[in-house]
Amino acid sequence: MIAVSVKTRERKEMIDVTAELARAVSEAGMKKGLVLAYVPHTTAGVTINENADPAVPRDILTALSKLVPERGDYRHGEGNSDAHIQAGLVGSSASVIVDQGRLALGTWQSVFFCEFDGPRTRKLLIKLMPG
Repeated sequence: MIAVSVKTRERKEMIDVTAELARAVSEAGMKKGLVLAYVPHTTAGVTINENADPAVPRDILTALSKLVPERGDYRHGEGNSDAHIQAGLVGSSASVIVDQGRLALGTWQSVFFCEFDGPRTRKLLIKLMPG
């Protein structure tokens, strides 16, 4: 397992971590298999989506904020219930197939670390599963 530090600058942001996954695959010399990106935090997540247009990550964060606003009738005392709910909706992991030593992502796809309660320094765990 590989741990990568991710430093976020905003309360809510999406950071492209595709290069970190590709580097892990390359450094391991893995030709085929699966790479798993996992976020061990309850107010952050990971997802695969478009990275060709920077408006897409912004639109995703805007939509999540409309679905789950920062202020609401929440009981959690820390004041970050929205972040917990948004992280639950996005999920804490994403898997990518590795073929011929490369991530089998679509033309416009990237893997994003999703911050919902920043800014913070977070961990992204990468697990390589050759096969």
